[in-house]
Amino acid sequence: MLKILQARLQQYVNCEIPDVQAGFRKGRGTRDQIANIHWITEKAREFQKNIYFCFIDYAKAFDCVDHNKLWKILKDMGIPDHLTTNLYAGQEATVRTGHGTTDWFQIGKGVHQGCIFSPCLFNLYTEYIVRNTGLEEAQAGTKIAGRNINNLRYADDTTFMAESEEELKS
Repeated sequence: MLKILQARLQQYVNCEIPDVQAGFRKGRGTRDQIANIHWITEKAREFQKNIYFCFIDYAKAFDCVDHNKLWKILKDMGIPDHLTTNLYAGQEATVRTGHGTTDWFQIGKGVHQGCIFSPCLFNLYTEYIVRNTGLEEAQAGTKIAGRNINNLRYADDTTFMAESEEELKS
């Protein structure tokens, strides 16, 4: 069942996620992004441009996905919410400790680790955040072959780039 849902959601992912995100994409891998960074570095040298990188790895990224924000994001992207909300709505948990069991509590964050569906949800979630930071329109980055490149992503790893420290900080 999840495989069918994932195939449906993947259609949206393929339309919404740009090429700079290689994580959880068929035929793409970390080697592609490493090669891209190497190529960008070589082109910067060739054209005598400075290039600065900032590498970010988000800790416990899947655990930080807020469900209410995710539902809003999916709705804003035109993705039918019934594809996902039934998997997460009304989830509760309890924790067993050395002192007994806690009361039941609502789970409002996180996508399921190891679930075939979660990478798609995570990519859509992070893409929405990137779009709303204005990063795609930002002038920071480096122009190569007429294209401004200011970030590369692989799942929860993001590389920002700019031609100066000041640009990178902005």
